[in-house]
Amino acid sequence: MRPEMTSSSPTDRRLNALVRHLATASPVMESQTTVTFSPTAGSPGNSVFSHVVQAPEDPILGVTVAYNKDPSPLKLNLGVGAYRTEEGKPLVLNVVRKAEQMLVNDRSRVKEYLPIVGLAEFNKLSAKLIFGADSPAIRENRVTTVQCLSGTGSLRVGGEFLARHYHQRTIYIPQPTWGNHPKIFTLSGLSVKTYRYYDPATRGLNFQGLMEDLGSAPSGAIVLLHACAHNPTGVDPTLQQWEQIRQLMRSKALLPFFDSAYQGFASGNLDTDAQSIRMFVADGGECFVAQSYAKNMGLYGERVGALSVVCRTADVASRVESQLKLVTRPMFSNPPIHGASIVATILKDRNMYNEWTIELKAMADRIISMRKELFDALRARGTPGDWSHIIKQIGMFTFTGLNKEQVAFMTREYHIYMTSDGRISMAGLSSKTVPHLADAIHAAVTRMS
Repeated sequence: MRPEMTSSSPTDRRLNALVRHLATASPVMESQTTVTFSPTAGSPGNSVFSHVVQAPEDPILGVTVAYNKDPSPLKLNLGVGAYRTEEGKPLVLNVVRKAEQMLVNDRSRVKEYLPIVGLAEFNKLSAKLIFGADSPAIRENRVTTVQCLSGTGSLRVGGEFLARHYHQRTIYIPQPTWGNHPKIFTLSGLSVKTYRYYDPATRGLNFQGLMEDLGSAPSGAIVLLHACAHNPTGVDPTLQQWEQIRQLMRSKALLPFFDSAYQGFASGNLDTDAQSIRMFVADGGECFVAQSYAKNMGLYGERVGALSVVCRTADVASRVESQLKLVTRPMFSNPPIHGASIVATILKDRNMYNEWTIELKAMADRIISMRKELFDALRARGTPGDWSHIIKQIGMFTFTGLNKEQVAFMTREYHIYMTSDGRISMAGLSSKTVPHLADAIHAAVTRMS
């Protein structure tokens, strides 16, 4: 046991000398004050953090934690949204490997800090990708784009800017939505409310409820919109419905904040998946867009993203950018260079860009084929219910309609892991694992209904 430090220790002698000096200089201090130095509060062995409670696992990432602990050879992880090959392995795109090799071979490249707003070339190309090469907003310099830490960081920076500079502090998010959205915007300083989106009865869009809720939202409120491949439901509005949403939002001066995590990954076409955003930009109004390259370039761990703000004028865009710098500087100072350089290398080279679109479509097509295989497998088993929503939904996820008890049953009996709301990642399926999943769903529906 370590002995308590006494007043004879060198540290205490220095501290007491300082106290005596201060006491002489100031009559307020008592001359007999003794200071005992202690590196930690409390008795030896006690942590000042003993009161900290164990936090629950993240509901999405926690699925992987449970999966990793399962020794079963049959186990299947359909929880986390990351693409897998037919062999169930993570995929690094060939065009990404080429870009990295080019960067490595370029001896002129250095590891200096980027500006606060990030890599200029990356920002310019990202805006062009999401808004279109012929976008009037870009041509008129009404767009400011700053590099952020993937989609999450882009949402957070946008949220904090709005909390500081926008007259409305309320953001409406769809019900349901990605589990991180309410946390991001609450911690940004915004008040989070929801609007109806998903209809469990049809396993499709509750368009009437959506329009009613946005129609009753206060003028000027912020509205979070999933640009495509809504997470977790895989249910998107039609183009006609998007146009009605746009008209309603503009009539009430609601501010659109798009989360674009799946451009090109939903339909296999980059322009198709950006149509909703471009409709809102075409009317000359303002909007926010958070972009992520995690899914469509497979750069999950590189944390590459961008926040774009479309403004009314170039002057406003310049001032907005100046304030975005004040948000990012104390948050992460400036963004990382490697991932953004990969993206810029691919987007600026015509041949590499074309190669990327081919690989991107191959990923999207494999997910679409997994939807059909699962639908056919359930139909072949005569599984009760209408499962057509599996092929109607789009993107990485399917909202199966399974309840918590059925999900728990599938994990317990079939070692299949997914979030408790019944969301499965279609990207985690393969032709080999579809039968196992279909068996599990069939058993869950027939035995746990």
